[in-house]
Amino acid sequence: MAYLIMLVGLFLGILFFAFVFIASKWSGKYYLAPVITFLFSGMIVVYSLFLVGGFEGMGYLFLAVGFLIVSIVGTLLLPLLIPKIKSQPINKKDKISLLLLPIIFFATIGISIFSQDGYWIIEQASAAPVETEGYRISTISEGSKAITLLLGEKYLGKEIEVESVSKWGSTEIVLKFVDGGDDDKVPFIQIGLNEINESLKVQTTDGKIFQPIGSSRD
Repeated sequence: MAYLIMLVGLFLGILFFAFVFIASKWSGKYYLAPVITFLFSGMIVVYSLFLVGGFEGMGYLFLAVGFLIVSIVGTLLLPLLIPKIKSQPINKKDKISLLLLPIIFFATIGISIFSQDGYWIIEQASAAPVETEGYRISTISEGSKAITLLLGEKYLGKEIEVESVSKWGSTEIVLKFVDGGDDDKVPFIQIGLNEINESLKVQTTDGKIFQPIGSSRD
């Protein structure tokens, strides 16, 4: 996942660098392309550490690495790029590029946000069965939530998989149970969520709905 985020950062960084570099034709200050790309990577780092933080903020750090790599490579390639473009005035192709590059840039960000799962597995293991079955809600870093599922003897010898987590509307977590676990233990899972939209529903693929027990949302 980290490499995928970094690749997205590289792609966005190239688009960003190309836009600034082409726009620099008007001023002739082509060095602004790697400098502004570098500063933008720094802004992403600041946003990650001070405004997002926690596990979710790590993704922005990998994104910033992509921009940083582009700024470094762009600096190295600048002596080769400037002679080719310096002799060419702003043309129709450049104007089209300046229009399309931001569209592609923001479209890529939108697709990336839309494709995010919005959840992650904090812990998954086997545990002893409990008498009171259900899930607990707790608050983790930066307001994100954790759903901890506690299971009874009915699920001895089972393994648990996250089938789906709804992205829109009320939060609905669908879990799938399969054979293959320890015969004397039940599956245990703790799921991290960016946010919970009421009303929360945790259920199995067979339609079994789990009830909240001892939840703490603070």
